[in-house]
Amino acid sequence: MAAIGNRGTVTEASGFNAETDAQKLREAMKGAGTNEAAIIEVLAHRTIAQRQRIKEAFKQAVGKDLADELSSELSGNFRSVVLGLLMLAPVYDAYELRSAMKGAGTEEACLIDILASRSNAEINTINAFYKKEYGKSLEDAVCGDTSGMFQRVLVSLLTAGRDDSDKVDEAQAVKDAKEIYEAGEARWGTDEVKFLTVLCVRNRNHLLRVFEEYQKISGRDIEESIKREMSGCLEDVFLAIVKCIRSKPAFFAERLYKSMKGLGTTDSVLIRIMVARAEIDMLDIKQEFLKMYSKTLHSFIKGDTSGDYRKILLELCGGE
Repeated sequence: MAAIGNRGTVTEASGFNAETDAQKLREAMKGAGTNEAAIIEVLAHRTIAQRQRIKEAFKQAVGKDLADELSSELSGNFRSVVLGLLMLAPVYDAYELRSAMKGAGTEEACLIDILASRSNAEINTINAFYKKEYGKSLEDAVCGDTSGMFQRVLVSLLTAGRDDSDKVDEAQAVKDAKEIYEAGEARWGTDEVKFLTVLCVRNRNHLLRVFEEYQKISGRDIEESIKREMSGCLEDVFLAIVKCIRSKPAFFAERLYKSMKGLGTTDSVLIRIMVARAEIDMLDIKQEFLKMYSKTLHSFIKGDTSGDYRKILLELCGGE
């Protein structure tokens, strides 16, 4: 029943009783109107594992699916958050990836956010769930919806083949840095495959070393070179990989900031990160957000959203 990570704002509710919670949710949906506060009170303060128990208890008690019931009672962004909270993490990721590729157009940002930031084990589980749920492999879906080098990077990430060890091969790190430099800054045109091979395959500690070496050789930060050498989705995915290797919480803090700053809010990004990271590393994301932007994530969400949608996001965010 524990949380998936240990740096989340959502932690295991003590004195948990699935039947009582299921009953509260039934009451919240009874009669005319819906008691949104009661729904927030229960769902925003239980772990994913606890919510699964509530779903079972609800089905047992009323013979109906909790997600279906809530789906017909709620609407808009609030509904998206609530339904996301009811899913297991890999199921939510698979669902988001599927939504990003459904219909006309593709939400590339979603593919990048998820695939660049998940561990090998997480990607393997997402792959399995996707196939089971949607009847085709995630790789096939991605290949049908993307093209070129961007597609090749995503396919490489989907193999979940990144080295999982933490050993750094000094000589190889220097060689990798040199090869990336020679494939990019040092020539006309860019040999993107070299970037792919190093960025999608090497382990985290090794890559941090490569980035240091790269700075020495080229006099530039690797992120800067990627921006100079590439464009579009390919630039976005390589930058996301580098940022996630350096610090996932900082990566997510920046994504949240960009989803809210300026005119309008990219709700899909805001919802996806708040739901997916709530019990993993939201505490670290908030810390990074404050450090990077001198404002709290809480104040940003408060100023950018409204109604029950705002209320549930602020609960997931936790206090200032």
